Order: sequence, then structure tokens, then C-alpha cells
Amino acid sequence: MDPECARLLPALCAVLADPRQPVADDTCLEKLLDWFKAVTEAGSSLLLLQENPCLVELLFHVLKPQDLSSRILSFALRLAGTFAAQENCFQYLQQGELLPGLFGEHGPLGAAAWAAPTVRSGWIQGLRSLAQHPSALLFLADSGAVDTIFSLQGDPSLFVASAAGQLLVHVLDLAMRGPAKGHGRLQAQDWPACAQRIVCHLEDCLCSEAAPRVTQALHVLTTAFGHCHGLWTQGLWVQLSPLVARLLEKDPMPAPHALVELLLSVARSSVPSSNPGLWETAAQTLSRLSPMQAGPLAAGILKLQDCPQALRTQAFGVLLRPLACVLEATAQAPGTPGLLEGAAGDPMAVDMLPPSKSACVGLLCSTLAHLELLQPLPQRPSPWPQAPLLAAAVTILRFCNGSAAPSSEVGGRLCAMLVGCVRVQRAALDFLGVLSQGLGPRELVTQVFAVLLEYLMSPDSSPTVLKKAFQATLRWLLSSAVPPGCCDLEPRAQLVLRELLAVLQKRLCSPCWEVRDSGLEFLTQMTRRWGGQAGFRQTLLASEVPKLASQLLQDPESYVRASAVAAAGQLSSQGLLAAPSSPEHPAGPQKTPLEELLLVLTTDSEGFPRRAAMRVFTEWLRDGHMAVAEDRERFMARVLQAASGDLDWEVRVQGLELALIFLQQLLGARSPGAAPPGALAQALRALCRVQLFEFAFRSLFDCDRPVAQKSCDLLLFLRAKAAPSSSPQEAGDSPDVAPVEAALQRWRAGEQGQPLGELAPEAVLAVLRSMDLEALRDTLAESSDHVERSPQSLLQDVLAAVGVLGDNEADCY
Repeated sequence: MDPECARLLPALCAVLADPRQPVADDTCLEKLLDWFKAVTEAGSSLLLLQENPCLVELLFHVLKPQDLSSRILSFALRLAGTFAAQENCFQYLQQGELLPGLFGEHGPLGAAAWAAPTVRSGWIQGLRSLAQHPSALLFLADSGAVDTIFSLQGDPSLFVASAAGQLLVHVLDLAMRGPAKGHGRLQAQDWPACAQRIVCHLEDCLCSEAAPRVTQALHVLTTAFGHCHGLWTQGLWVQLSPLVARLLEKDPMPAPHALVELLLSVARSSVPSSNPGLWETAAQTLSRLSPMQAGPLAAGILKLQDCPQALRTQAFGVLLRPLACVLEATAQAPGTPGLLEGAAGDPMAVDMLPPSKSACVGLLCSTLAHLELLQPLPQRPSPWPQAPLLAAAVTILRFCNGSAAPSSEVGGRLCAMLVGCVRVQRAALDFLGVLSQGLGPRELVTQVFAVLLEYLMSPDSSPTVLKKAFQATLRWLLSSAVPPGCCDLEPRAQLVLRELLAVLQKRLCSPCWEVRDSGLEFLTQMTRRWGGQAGFRQTLLASEVPKLASQLLQDPESYVRASAVAAAGQLSSQGLLAAPSSPEHPAGPQKTPLEELLLVLTTDSEGFPRRAAMRVFTEWLRDGHMAVAEDRERFMARVLQAASGDLDWEVRVQGLELALIFLQQLLGARSPGAAPPGALAQALRALCRVQLFEFAFRSLFDCDRPVAQKSCDLLLFLRAKAAPSSSPQEAGDSPDVAPVEAALQRWRAGEQGQPLGELAPEAVLAVLRSMDLEALRDTLAESSDHVERSPQSLLQDVLAAVGVLGDNEADCY
């Protein structure tokens, strides 16, 4: 321990033990515990207590009847557990009867403080830290702590109850570590007494008529099979699986969700390799649970790598039943394949959906979500019923917008429950988008585009539904390229594209800003993908969409302006924003795209549009945009001047990123080592002309650390490209670096000062070589509070809060 911390420790312990002192908040106590844990992990806890007896005195003081706060008592319990985690320190504390006093029946257990959940939680966490060695097991058995843990499983505080269950698993694992070594899988009757006691408790809970007790046992077992990997877990399942299977016979079945979690936890463990009876229990559970309850179990089974094919077929049938019911409820075209063909399941179940709207909506949404996650997995069921799933997704969307044709009473009920249901619409659109990764019959793909266009055109579509419809449409358009990955679209998609642009033109004029924003995002993505395709260009330029996108640069909503900036940048990159004299826009003179975006960067009051403008400029410079290539230095000078004075740190960082790309283009980033002297001299003169160095040097001392780090990276790159002997000046000349160094001193002190004006390349190189940029980079890499987070600072803060330290000793960070 640091000597200064050791000096402050007695005063800290006195403050903590004094009930009259207003102790620091919970955050400080947590930090103190973290510090003590780090100290004990790095050395001997016993030596720490012997060298600092005030710590033991604090723990003894807690035992005295007094009005200590529950927070301090909880802190002391956890602190004692941290020290006792080492066996020799545990025995040292046992000699003074300190541990029984803290964790036994005569400690907080029997005091009024036990009513506080904080104290009960501290007691559990203290024991959790303490239980690391055989001596701790004997202590737990003799002190009656195990019985208390059993009772705390039903604590009214969910945090305490959950922690008690986790502690029980930890104690069971600790009890089995020693005996299991070298003995393979022990029989339950050969387990240590502590382990047998816990197992008997779990058996009692599983046989209980009280559902909460059954749930407690299932949660403990789920944690055990999920976190413990010893062979003893196989014996545990052999012992308890008959009781788990017996739960299936009860009506109603207790704790179905907890049972599902347990079965999946066991299935992911080593148990199935030695006990195939698990799969039979899982199959029985699937058949006993309701469709809503069985969904997570079915999806979990299908995600397993190794599982009997019969069980996988049954699980897939469970997942498909709700969608099969949807298909059965409508008049499908002849030849449409059924979803349950070849799947195990009760045919009568296809005609049954939950009667209530909330249950039906929940079932459909969860089913679609499970299938969406399964679709990209390599272990998904094969063959994958792509066509029926497409038909089901389209049918659900038609039920939701009222265009479905029900063919039965179930269909009529579905119409009434699903029409206008935004939750189901969102889930179905997400699933439909994922299905674009597979192929489908031409007729079905046509239906997909038709229903997507219906949603995009419908005035009843909510903003979130519209956004998802745009996303799904883009995914299906991408999958329609011929050949895959090509920019050309097949004829059917070309027709869709024309209709899409008409819809987009309408949506960009929507009074709802979220709709305008989604439309602009969709336009940007489409242009990036198909901006070079002749059919797309012709259709887009024949519409009002580019003009509307430009007009939205003045939108009252900043998010929309930011999306308009991105759209305008992408359109301009593809030559789809017409020049002032073009026949597409003959209205008269107008600003160029570069001028428009520079206006956004210099005048917009919100940060989002300005950041978007900087991203566009960076992309333009990287890709060699025509407006940049005409006069690259003038472009850089104008953008850097605006970015360097921006109040938004992200704009300044992006400005430095732009400068770094410019520098790499001048010097050749791909060529390793130093740049040729001629190229370096030319690059330095260009950098000076665009006033990059004033921006970079000033940014080194920016109050926002990411800006300073980016500037440091830029200058380090430049210095690496300048060979030690390279200099544009003649030998013997001495560059005048005084103005630059004076400015650096002012900026380091936080002063603004006058602009540097035009710099000489020789002075820049000399200053660069004199600066310790590596040390600055290391300093910037440290967290901003690395000094204030030190243990000494923490102790000073706690003591200063109660007036023990003088004002000049406190770290008031």
C-alpha cells in the first residue's frame, strides 16, 4: 500500500466508524471496496491487516450496538469478505470471533438493520467473496449461513433474491471442486454434506406446490448449469431431472418460462453427451407448453449445434404453426406450399390462434423475431421454407393494412385484430427484409414489392413503419441486381424504382419530419448504390427529387437538414445535382453544391448538419470530387477555416481528418518511410498556404481530448514523412521559430492570441522536431481523471467531505 494512503487510513476508519459523521455517498464506498480488493489481490490480506490494525478495529466497531447507517454496515460486511477470501487471513479473523459476529446469528441477522435490503445484500456479497476455500465451507455450515441463504431466495427485494441464488450456486460449486478432482462423476450420495444439503433443498423446492419456490429452484439450477462446468453437473441432472420432468404433469404447469431457461441451459452444457434423456424432456415440454411459451424453447433448440433431428423438426414445427395458421386463414394461390409440410405437429393446431388481440399480436411478433434470428445461422433448419415464409410475411402485412382476403372465421378474426397494428407491421417488415437474403418464386417477389409499395404510399403508415418499409425495400432491390452484386437492376426492379421515386417525391414533402428524414436516408442509399446506372439516373433526373433534397437543406428540423446534406453530397458525387445552366433546372442562377454545403458549415446553428457537411467534404476529397479537384487548395482553405473555429468538437475532429487525408494525398500515404525532399518541400508550402498548421498546432491544446489526439496523429505522420536531414532551407540558415513557439505557449496557457498568419515551411519543420509529440500522445491516451482516480485522492475526498483535512489538502475534483 502506498505510504500516504497508509497514513490516511486510520482517519478514514475513524470517520466510517463514527455514526455522527455524514459519510460519503455510495459511489465513494464502492470505490473504496474496489481499491481494497485490488490491494488484497496484489498481496497478502493478513499482512495488510497486521500493518494497518485500524481496519480490524473498524470491523470490530461495527459489531457494537449503535446507530450505524445501513450503508456503512453493508460496506463493512463486504470488506470483511474481501479480506477473508485468503485462507490465512480468514483464520486470523476467526480467532477473534469477528466473522461469526458479522455473518452469524448474533450479528446483523438478529438486528434491526437486517430490515434494510442494503444490509442483506452486503451480507450476501461478503459471503460470496469469503467463500473461496475449504475453511469457508465449514464456517458456512457451522454458522447457519446456508439456512439464511435458503430463506433469502424468497426475499422481497429482487436484487437480494437473485444474489442469494447465485451465492447458493457458488457454494455448491466450491463444495464440489475438491471431491470431483480425480474421481470422475461422483454419485449424489457421495457428495460432501454441504452439497447434499443444497441438493435436498432444491428437491424440496421442486416438489413444492408453491410456484415461487419452484421458480427459485429452477433459477438456481439454470445458473449452475450455465456457469459450472465440472463433471458433477451431470450427476446433479441425473438426480433432479425426474423431478423436473414431473413438473410437466402438473396443471397448470408451474414456472414455464423458468423451465424453458433451465432446459436450454442444460442443453448447452456437457450433460446431453452423457444423458440423452434431456431431449425427451425437451420434446415433452414443447408439446405441453402454449405456443407463446414454447417459442423461446423451440428457437433455442434450433440454435444448438448438436441436437436430434426429430427434436429439431418438432421445434421448427412449433415456430411455424402461427404463420401456418395465417396462411390457412386466407385464400392462397393454388400450389402455394404449406408451412407444416414435413414438420411434426398436431394438424389441428394450425387452425388455432390465441383469442385475445394482445396474445395474438405477441405470438406473431415473437415468432417473426425468432425466425429472423434463425435465418442467417448455418445451423438453421434445412430445407429452409423460403417461399412459404415469404407468403406468410406478405399475408401478415396485408392483414395489417386491411387488404387481405380472409377465407375463414379465423381470417375474419385476424383482420379485426391486426388491422393498423404497428407492432406487427414493424416485426413483419424486419422479417421480410431478412428474407431478401434468399431466393423466391417470381410471383412471390412481385407480391413483396407490391406490398412494400402499398406501405410506402399509404397515408396510414406510421413514421417508424415507413422507415422499416424503406429499409426492406432497399434490401430487396439490392437482392434483385443481375448478376448479384452488380449495379444493374432487372426489368421488374426498374419498374419498381420508377414508382419508388414517385413515392419518395411525395414523402419528402411530408409534414412529419421523421418521414422526410427517412426519405432522405433512402435516397442517399439508393444513389450510392445505383447512381451510376443509366436507368436510375434518367428516372431520378426526370423527377423533382433532387430539387426537393436541395430545398430540405433549409428544413426547420436539424436531423432532416443533416440527412439533406448527406443526400446532396451523394447526389453531387454522382453528378445528379444539376448545375445552374442545366436544362433540368433552367430557373436561373443558383449556388453550386459546394457553396450550399459550405453555407451549412458556416451558418447552421445545430451541430448535426455541420458534422454531416464535414463528412461529405471528407468523402469528396477522398474520392476526387470534381468541385474539389478544380482547386483543391482553395477548397481546403475554406473548409479548414470554418472547421477550425467551430464550437462542435466533432466538427473540429473531422476537419483534422480532412487535413490528414489532404496531407496523405500530397505525400503519398502508401509509400513507406520519408518523402522525397522535393515532394516534402512542395507539400509543406501547400499546407502553409491553406493554413493547416495553425489549426493543427492550436488543436494540440484543445480542451476536447479527441481533437488534441487527432492533431497529434496528424503532426506525427508529417514528422515521420520528413527525414531528419530534410529541410527546404539552405544549410546554415536558422529559421525564425519564435512566433510559432510564442503562439504555442499562449495556446497551452489557454489564451487565444492573434493568428499566426503565413508560416515558413522551415519554421514548421523546426518546431515539429523540437516538440515531444510522443509524450503528448501518451498523456492524451490517459483518462482525463487518471490523477483524481488514485486511491490517495479518493481517501482525501472522503476525509475532506467531513472536514478532517484542511482545505488545501482536499482533492476537490
